[in-house]
Amino acid sequence: MRKPIIGITANILITEGGALPGTEKAAVSNDYIKAIENAGGVPIVLPVVTDKELIRCQAELIDGLLLSGGYDADPLLFGEEPAEKLGYVYPERDYHEIELIKAAYNANRPILGICRGIQVINIAFGGTLYQDLAEIQGGIKHMQNAPKDVATHTVRVIANTILHTLFGDNIVTNSFHHQAVKDLGSDLIISAKTKDGVVEGIEMAGKYFVVAVQWHPEMMASNHLGMKSLFREFVAKACEVQNSLNKYS
Repeated sequence: MRKPIIGITANILITEGGALPGTEKAAVSNDYIKAIENAGGVPIVLPVVTDKELIRCQAELIDGLLLSGGYDADPLLFGEEPAEKLGYVYPERDYHEIELIKAAYNANRPILGICRGIQVINIAFGGTLYQDLAEIQGGIKHMQNAPKDVATHTVRVIANTILHTLFGDNIVTNSFHHQAVKDLGSDLIISAKTKDGVVEGIEMAGKYFVVAVQWHPEMMASNHLGMKSLFREFVAKACEVQNSLNKYS
């Protein structure tokens, strides 16, 4: 029995110097790869494509989908004009990931979203975002000045959720974002929040594993048991999918 294949969505990096400035590269942080490898999965990188048939093939190739961090999401996707503090957007990546989420969901693949991933999952199911957390009054600092694996603020985890089974009532996390979930998409529930009300976790009601977090557990997984358990649970669900597909193939 092979290990489950986990597709990790790639960011697009645009080179600014060197011999070929402006070159676009498909890339993903090695932290995601290590987290999946250490959880027992086989990580593969899914580059941005915009052909729906290719996206469907990507979804069928994998046993689980991990949505990585990256650029801001285009507000036109949820009916808003760009606000002053909106960062760089890359519409082709938005399109790729939204279609990939839908294809993976329809194929019953477990989905884990991280940072930007929580936001794109919410958009894919009809939700909206705060384009910048300045919209929230009295907020805490969500873009930390600390090493990436250092936990800097607390998160309250809501009972009767997958996150609660992994982390209990509270967790301290790292934080690197300026956008966040605003209005929830269809059938999504909130599974975690910070003290200023920012959504830090969402899950799909009635779906066995569609989970997303606003922090970066892959950066903390090497020395935090709870973060490791999130990836282990995700990979375990992907293994269940693989076994069920093998059973009926």
